Amino acid sequence: MEIRYLTAEDAGEWLRLRLEALQGNPEAFSASLEEYQPLSLEEVRKRLGFDAKEAFVVGAFEDRRLQGCAGFYRDKCLKTRHKGRVWGVYVRPERRRAGVGKKMLQMLLERGNALDGIQQILLSVTTTQVAAVRLYRSLGFTSFGCEPRALKIGEHFIDEEYMVLRVR
Repeated sequence: MEIRYLTAEDAGEWLRLRLEALQGNPEAFSASLEEYQPLSLEEVRKRLGFDAKEAFVVGAFEDRRLQGCAGFYRDKCLKTRHKGRVWGVYVRPERRRAGVGKKMLQMLLERGNALDGIQQILLSVTTTQVAAVRLYRSLGFTSFGCEPRALKIGEHFIDEEYMVLRVR
């Protein structure tokens, strides 16, 4: 398994995996399949911020196929630039429980922590994702709140837990 930062050339593979994640695990993401299906590769490249110094995506590849990914971006506003955010963490079901997610997140957190002025890294995770919560806690994240009924899928509501990793 090769773990590396994605480039613009990986946009198609990332979109394939993102659509798979949103279709197979809709309760795990605030984004929806319907929002991502119509995206062009050019729009994906822009959204992923491949040219941005303070936004990046880590991916796990096997035989040139993306098996997992995790994104990071730094807040842009002056008063919130001390914060980074983790988003879109996903590992294909057949690759879970093999340390892939942890390796990706360690790489992501190392680079995010190295950005000048970053003092904390935030993420949110739906409470249905018990293994993900356990992984984030193993990396030092702590909970600071829970939003009840944060997501609504059909008539079903899902709570979302908010977590922080203080890095300085």
